[in-house]
Amino acid sequence: MDKIQLFTIGFTKKTAEYFFEQLCERGVKRIIDVRLNNVSQLAGFAKKDDLSYFLKTICDIDYMHVPEFAPAKEILDEYKKNKGDWALYEKNFTALLSSRRIEKKLSKDIFDRGCLLCSEDKPDHCHRRLVAEYLNDKWGNIEITHIV
Repeated sequence: MDKIQLFTIGFTKKTAEYFFEQLCERGVKRIIDVRLNNVSQLAGFAKKDDLSYFLKTICDIDYMHVPEFAPAKEILDEYKKNKGDWALYEKNFTALLSSRRIEKKLSKDIFDRGCLLCSEDKPDHCHRRLVAEYLNDKWGNIEITHIV
């Protein structure tokens, strides 16, 4: 397979208009939701059932939720609630991805023109970036574009 084009996006601090326009304009084929909780009332237009409907209706984009690509609640709570260290979070989350062998969970084809979704507005301190980088380390042929 040629280079895989993989996008990432967070919905926080984005209007629905901007969010969906960015996905449509970039030719995203599928959203790969990597959130632990995709039904929170705080998610607004990005709640699982609503998001799936909007993606298909507005942009003809498929939706899938892959919780194995999300951090364990303990890792997330240590970082978010206890104001933990990002370097430790990154180390623990990457070890979790490795133990879960996420590179074997889905076909590489699923990721081409796919977009990893979570809530963080920027990828710097977000697990979606770590998932994308982990997969690139394993496969070596991913072009990662963060939509901000």
